[in-house]
Amino acid sequence: MAGFSPEKILSGWYKVEETVLSLLLLLMITLACLQIGLRMLFSSGISWADPLLRYLVLWAGLLGAAVATRRGQHIAIDLVSHLLPDLLTHWLRIATEFLSLAVCLFLTYASVVFVINEASFGNGQIILGMSSWQLNLIFPISFGLISLHFLVDAVSGIRETISGKAR
Repeated sequence: MAGFSPEKILSGWYKVEETVLSLLLLLMITLACLQIGLRMLFSSGISWADPLLRYLVLWAGLLGAAVATRRGQHIAIDLVSHLLPDLLTHWLRIATEFLSLAVCLFLTYASVVFVINEASFGNGQIILGMSSWQLNLIFPISFGLISLHFLVDAVSGIRETISGKAR
């Protein structure tokens, strides 16, 4: 196991995230262009394409949010960090990441409950043999990924502080 380090595992996982996101975007563009072409040329289309495209937009948006969180390009409101000393700003960032982690863990839990309820009670739409609960799995997946990214950032911030390399 000498070849495996947390950094290598995370780096590999990040490549998987970006590859899946890229493939989703490619699939969305291809399917949308195919739909447009079929409608213009043959006045028809694929019956399941539009509902599937709606779910693909949801998947791409939520996975994109996870990637943006990992890169630190998510939406953030910063009112005071420019007024504080660097070390205090560093600790404030760590506290904010832990608070964001807590919120995302709650959203992960709520979305798991939502998917379980959808699977148990829902008579949801079926697209290409997939039930709506399966298509809604993106909610717990994405909130779980976002939680993971906040946790990694918070732990990295603490490690940097302990080692004296505060960001």
